Amino acid sequence: MGRPPKSSVWVPNLLVALAITLVVNFSYLLLLIVDRRSEPHPAGERFVEMPGEGILSVDPDGHGYIVYAGRDSVYVPMSRIRRLGLAEGDRLVVDLSVPRREGAHYTMGEVKRRNGVPFDYRAVFNRPSETVETVHQLLYYLVFAFVLLTILSSGRRHTAPRFAVRCAWCLVAAVALYMIAPTIDWRTGRIVMNFRSGGRHFDFVLMLKCSFTLVVAILYGWIYRLGSQRQAMAVENEQLKNENLITRYNMLVSQVNPHFFFNSLNSLAMLVRGRHDDKALTYIDQLSYTFRYILQSGQNTLVALDEEIRFAEAYAYLFKIRYADKLFFDIHIEERYRTWLLPALTLQPLIDNAVKHNTITRSKPFRITIRTHEDHLAVSNPIVPKLQPEPGTGIGLENLRKRWELITGREIEIRDTGGVFVVRLPLQKPQMK
Repeated sequence: MGRPPKSSVWVPNLLVALAITLVVNFSYLLLLIVDRRSEPHPAGERFVEMPGEGILSVDPDGHGYIVYAGRDSVYVPMSRIRRLGLAEGDRLVVDLSVPRREGAHYTMGEVKRRNGVPFDYRAVFNRPSETVETVHQLLYYLVFAFVLLTILSSGRRHTAPRFAVRCAWCLVAAVALYMIAPTIDWRTGRIVMNFRSGGRHFDFVLMLKCSFTLVVAILYGWIYRLGSQRQAMAVENEQLKNENLITRYNMLVSQVNPHFFFNSLNSLAMLVRGRHDDKALTYIDQLSYTFRYILQSGQNTLVALDEEIRFAEAYAYLFKIRYADKLFFDIHIEERYRTWLLPALTLQPLIDNAVKHNTITRSKPFRITIRTHEDHLAVSNPIVPKLQPEPGTGIGLENLRKRWELITGREIEIRDTGGVFVVRLPLQKPQMK
């Protein structure tokens, strides 16, 4: 299964990131929270409303007081007077900063109105326009969401452990991106990165927006994982169907080709001429069983080892009649493995290859061994090369390897020690119903 093109992942990631960005920045619920919490107050202070209008009186030392008729005055630090550009005699409507110790003066918090006009903090601080702020926010959350989605949708395998690892990386990326989020510095009114905002790293609204983006990205990543698994399963099933059709066709052609049919008829004719009636009848039975098994095997992906062994015995009988007293088969199957499963028509290409590529003579009889060992089926034969080797492409073993990997998810083991050729096939335990 090939890896999907990068553009096929980036495009939906970008679209989802854009959707998350719009929701985060223009959600009505978030706007209500932002409206409540976006006032330019220093972090960690409590404020109360002060009804009525007071007049600012500035002392020669630069400190000031807001004087109210019939009420206590409110202290205004010199730094606030200079920073906000206040002047003697200004009529102010303000919020009061609650003192931290009992008996201390209330101090001026946020200025609501000045000389009857709403106070404009943006003009005082040279704060960027709302359009500039909005553009910065949109770009930031677009990048934020896109980075998280890219992490979650990367890679070819989407198993649960790998998804958990990607979620951990997303959390790390979210923390890093949170620290470089664009925020308004309360002291200067400029757009700065969060880690340079003068100690206000834990902004509630910013943390809420980043957390929302992280959660939505993880949910999308989980949906993407499920979709990828379903798509991979569909592709794998389609490949398996095609592989089975090709294998069934190749097996059928290899058995029905004129060469094989001619050899089978010759062997049968030899038995008839020799008046070996019982052997001839047995040969016909085994030949018909062989063809019937090949034709029916395409209907089942996996078969019990006992069925495959019965086919191998029938198939081996045809070769033993052809190579009388020169070819032998040793089949040793433990009873407990007879119900275990393996892909159909596994042994046929292995027997064919052994007979095709080795010398079989009366002086040097050839022996093929089929046995079970530690939940594996092992097929082995000595290597006795022919004087004139048969041309081979290796397609048979390669097709067998692919079929095993597709059907069972496990790999076969092929060993060539120089003297013995061994193929180990992992058996699959049947599921209990």
